[in-house]
Amino acid sequence: MNLTEQQVRSLYGQDVQDRSGARIGSVGQVWADAAGEPTWVSVKTGVMGHHESMAPLTTARMEEGRLSVPYDKATVKSAPTVDTGTDQPLGADQIAQLYAHYGMGQPTPKPKPPPRPQGRRQPQDQQELVRSEERLRVGTESEPAGSARLHKYVVTEDVHTTVPVEHDEVRVERTPVTSTDRDVRPDIGEAERELTLRREHPVTRKEQVPVERVRLARDEVVEDQPIDEQVRRERIDADVPEPARRRA
Repeated sequence: MNLTEQQVRSLYGQDVQDRSGARIGSVGQVWADAAGEPTWVSVKTGVMGHHESMAPLTTARMEEGRLSVPYDKATVKSAPTVDTGTDQPLGADQIAQLYAHYGMGQPTPKPKPPPRPQGRRQPQDQQELVRSEERLRVGTESEPAGSARLHKYVVTEDVHTTVPVEHDEVRVERTPVTSTDRDVRPDIGEAERELTLRREHPVTRKEQVPVERVRLARDEVVEDQPIDEQVRRERIDADVPEPARRRA
């Protein structure tokens, strides 16, 4: 993917998605090859990570403001990593590991351009200025955001219910004695008989039973938060007298 300098600068912080469209992370840094062509990017895949996974830029493409790579998320996250914020160039061993991880053949070095013709005299005295600019490095850091706790306490509530209870009631039954009742003998005198009566009354008891488990679970949620910042950039204008200005 051939990119202009402005397009390369716009890559920083862009979302990176895999071949299915799932978000992997965001662009952290960009590396160029010996010819100055952007070749590799680092992808920040974790909220608090100190390493960034590497992904090839040559096979990537821009889709709706996002950088899409033709690999799945697991392949990118398991790729060789670099330290976050490093400004060291990639070594030959690192490059070889990256090509092997992504199954890519290392490109052959480009031939050196032929020497310029010597028909025009090269200037012996040169003056130059170095143009610098600020680049925004966006990261994250963790801070306490409150706490959650469980507290158990006892409340009392009224329970209303009913329970059936039994009791004995007495009724008097009178039946005449007939001639068939041969076992009944007359017995004049005082006598007394007693019948024990029974009744039920409600009783209560309490038992403790477990009814529910309550726990606190923490989920890590990643969300995009907009950042507005200003960066400074230098510009250099050349003030050359017209007679000394070189004609194209």
